[in-house]
Amino acid sequence: MIIGLIRHGETEWNAVGRIQGQTDISLNEAGIRQARALAARLKAEDRVWDAVVSSDLKRARETARILADALGIPLLPPDPRIRERSFGLAEGTTEEERLRRWGADWRSRDVGQESDDSVQKRGLAFIADWQARSPEIRLLVVSHGSILAVLLRALCSDLEDRRIGNMSLSILESAGSDWRVLLHNCSKHLDTLETRS
Repeated sequence: MIIGLIRHGETEWNAVGRIQGQTDISLNEAGIRQARALAARLKAEDRVWDAVVSSDLKRARETARILADALGIPLLPPDPRIRERSFGLAEGTTEEERLRRWGADWRSRDVGQESDDSVQKRGLAFIADWQARSPEIRLLVVSHGSILAVLLRALCSDLEDRRIGNMSLSILESAGSDWRVLLHNCSKHLDTLETRS
């Protein structure tokens, strides 16, 4: 099994630094351009993908639809197990607002957010189901920054832990019970957008 883990394109809340969590926000125009840039990259590469699946939140579904249409591959029904972590009371707030309300250690405070264990459990269940059902599939998975970071740490413990950028691509290949990283958090396809603006 090969999985291409993709963070959705930019939204208006991403652009202004608001935590989205499970708040259902659509892509903005920049996010649509980002998704099209990744689609063009994937179309030009030799690797063939069998299908695209996404979380059930709009920003991931919209990104997945753009990829599926461009690549001419099936867009599978969305899976709520790969939706973003709930950030509780922090959803909709900017960093400045979070610092003012809860202080610099707001991430370690209980603001009603979903735990790493819960996020990891549902993400790994999603992966295990696909491994059992379609061990040979090459699957694009469009999800969200926080859950992808947790999932990557769980699958590849020696991987550098860094922020997962909008529209970044990581490719993993299963090797028995282990995973081999073929690409991590790559967004070179967005370079063409920056040179055009």
